[in-house]
Amino acid sequence: MTDGIKDRLKQLGLKPSKKLGQHFLVDGEIAARQVEAAKISSRDTVLEIGPGLGVLTEEIVKKAKRTVLIEKDPAFRGYLAGRFSSYDVEVIHGDALDVDYPLFDKVVSNLPFNISSPLTFKLLEQDFVSGVLMYQKEYAERMVAGVGEPNYSRLSVMVSVKAEVANLFSVHRSRFFPPPKVDAAVVSMIPRKPSFEIKHHEVYEMVVRELFNYRRKTIKNALKYGLGVDTSGLPFEKFRGENLSPQEINRLVNALVDKDLL
Repeated sequence: MTDGIKDRLKQLGLKPSKKLGQHFLVDGEIAARQVEAAKISSRDTVLEIGPGLGVLTEEIVKKAKRTVLIEKDPAFRGYLAGRFSSYDVEVIHGDALDVDYPLFDKVVSNLPFNISSPLTFKLLEQDFVSGVLMYQKEYAERMVAGVGEPNYSRLSVMVSVKAEVANLFSVHRSRFFPPPKVDAAVVSMIPRKPSFEIKHHEVYEMVVRELFNYRRKTIKNALKYGLGVDTSGLPFEKFRGENLSPQEINRLVNALVDKDLL
């Protein structure tokens, strides 16, 4: 499998870019599992970010009505347009963090590990039905972690208020060329609104950041060190941030704002 990718790169006169964090999936069976998990129908427009040599794209186009590819590396743009010319495929040239996304129903992508966070939250600003996304395994574990679990983090909280995420399966680093230093994992993502109302979004994000910057301290001490706020008499002041649910953090935020502390 790796030899096939190497041969294709050689034919194109290309090498993986360290600067762009390029690690090409070489296992078509993994790509097929991702597409199967995405439940793509013939009515769907599917977005793929960073298609590279198109191993995943090849599986997507068989199922989708239309496929939109966002590729930053100019070396692959013409190749992708030519390879998938018999399908309804649009190749957008540019950085996925900067370009405007067209309308799409589902996103299926192996995201570059080095920009996972900004890409994830940009995606969650879009209006789409569902996604199947590959991340660094450790990052995926933090995305899906629940309250009190070792990997529960700022990321866990901020993703959970925007989407329902679940771990689907792991992918060993040997399934890529060149192999990254870490394994990967594929997650499902369904955008949603939280079951509670967040009235103060900026304050919420700020409080979550400080609670996990000082995750081993009580909330009282975390917000004292992080924001210079005295939370005496407020909810959960003796708890640690890692033990609060997103909804409980929201109660704390509302209390801080109600008392004009933030």
